[in-house]
Amino acid sequence: MRERPGASVLSRMPAYAAAHALPGQRLDGRHSKGDFAPMKLVRKPHLGIALALATLLMWTCLPAGARQNDEIRIGVLDFLGSEATVSEWSPMVRRLEASLPGHTVRLARLDHSGMRAAVAAGELDFIVTNPGHYVELEAEFGASRILTLVAGHGRSPARALGSTVLVRADRSDLRALADLRGKRVAIVGREGFGGFQLMWGALAAIGLSPDEDFAALQTVGFPMSRVLEEVANGRADAGIVRTCMLESLGEAARSFRVLAPRAEPDFPCATTTPLYPDWPLASLRHTPPALGKQVAIALLSMDAARDGLAWAVPADYQSVHELFRQLQIGPYAYLREPTLMVLAQRYWPWVAGFAVVLLGWILYTVRVEYLVQKRTAALSAALAERDRLEASARDAQEQAGHLARLSVLGELSGTLAHELNQPLATIANYANSLILRADNGRLTDAALREATGEIAAQAERASGILSRIRAFARKRTAAREAVAPAELAGEAIALSRGMMARAPDITLLDTLAPGGVIEVDRLQIQQVLLNLLKNGYDAARDLPPERQKLELTLAAAGSRLEIMVRDHGSGMDATTHSHLFEPFFTTKPDGLGLGLSICRSIAEAHGGRLAADAPADGIGTRFILTLPGLQLPSP
Repeated sequence: MRERPGASVLSRMPAYAAAHALPGQRLDGRHSKGDFAPMKLVRKPHLGIALALATLLMWTCLPAGARQNDEIRIGVLDFLGSEATVSEWSPMVRRLEASLPGHTVRLARLDHSGMRAAVAAGELDFIVTNPGHYVELEAEFGASRILTLVAGHGRSPARALGSTVLVRADRSDLRALADLRGKRVAIVGREGFGGFQLMWGALAAIGLSPDEDFAALQTVGFPMSRVLEEVANGRADAGIVRTCMLESLGEAARSFRVLAPRAEPDFPCATTTPLYPDWPLASLRHTPPALGKQVAIALLSMDAARDGLAWAVPADYQSVHELFRQLQIGPYAYLREPTLMVLAQRYWPWVAGFAVVLLGWILYTVRVEYLVQKRTAALSAALAERDRLEASARDAQEQAGHLARLSVLGELSGTLAHELNQPLATIANYANSLILRADNGRLTDAALREATGEIAAQAERASGILSRIRAFARKRTAAREAVAPAELAGEAIALSRGMMARAPDITLLDTLAPGGVIEVDRLQIQQVLLNLLKNGYDAARDLPPERQKLELTLAAAGSRLEIMVRDHGSGMDATTHSHLFEPFFTTKPDGLGLGLSICRSIAEAHGGRLAADAPADGIGTRFILTLPGLQLPSP
């Protein structure tokens, strides 16, 4: 409210308020709902108290919303303390009751929340409050200003209110608003327009936040004199009050000093903030327009010199709206709702940190992707190179196998000639016999039939020998097929017998269950077995016939097939055994030393192995070919 320069501050001190408190009134001068009292009786305090109590009791007993039709209910913001508020607004009450005969004026002294509640409940016809509170009620309940208070003493209605920061006169360390950083500051409350919100705007203009930059923001409540007590007693470093309060203290003002005063022309009091319009008188939505007009006319006729109070036409409160919009409070509190831009401005260190982390993660991801692509390309190239090398190795192995077969054929060429010579000689003999018998006239049908039959049989024998040799020597691509082990061994034995001049006795011992198969390259395994049989034959060809015999055994070891070829030769020493499978190692004068090396490679290519050891009886040598994937029929 308006302050009169020179008025005693004692009327707003807690002791004075406590001594003259009305029933239902808090000692700090605030009222949660409001106390109504006839203002014309306040000149005699004790009588006024009694009548106020009676009036309050009557008002409480009335039904909600009930009142006399000639009653004018005015709510005023009580920030000075009850007695000071009564004294302040008594001229307005007297003028209205004098100008509107038959009407009773009832004044409700309320704090911010109490006035809002009373307006919401429809318990008031008019309100008198600070500009900030009015703007809030205007936006929420449609309050409409009809007059603005004239403060007097050279203050115009449009430039009447401001905030002042007071510090103790002996605080030389506080000279500017920036010096409040880290200090304790006392305020009436965050709802106070002149007691906090105006200074909040001034601090925001220089980049200070009361909540973040002050050591403490101490709320002391009404009356505003409590702020001065906190500063005087050292419990606060500074206090925020409305302008002209310091000038109203009289001698007590010497104990305080205004921090960072502004130069405001034609303004009689020191201020720390810009100036704003004075308090408005506002009507509410349910206030009868005729009553509003009568009240406005009556109050406009008041004279400050005669009545101690004056009113003017409504001032422009746009500056209050701009302040609230800047602070994002009141009707502009919705601006505090977090948006991306607001969050970015408020939490920019965190946003910057998150952006750095995100950028780092992106760069890391790009680098990892690049390395993965690079390694994938390298791996693909390595795999392609491996495939190429494996293909080359397979080609080389096939070429070596082919050469090995040709080598075997070369070693057996003499035997092959002997084998083919027998059927050819037989054919020639029978042919010559037929010619002689024909010349002598002794050719009978029986003799002709016998000779031609024998010629055909010997020709078929020679053709079979050549077919087996051609198939064995043919170069082709490796291909695996399911074959019976006994069939595979029998073909190898037949091939070896057809290629050897005096083929030894070869015994096949099949211990496998009937119906078993294994997936192998038929020709390659035949090559291994033929090579092993040929080596067994060579190891014992100079020994007695009983030691030239060979044994080929088929056995199962789990899911693996074991093919064992044993000879009864002279065996081998340790040196020969250690170099047995090395390329180009041989004990034969005309050997190439590739046969067993290629045989082991074929075994390993099938996932198996080829080994040699001495039999249990110590006679000869035993070669063991082990192949995986044996499939036996279910029992």
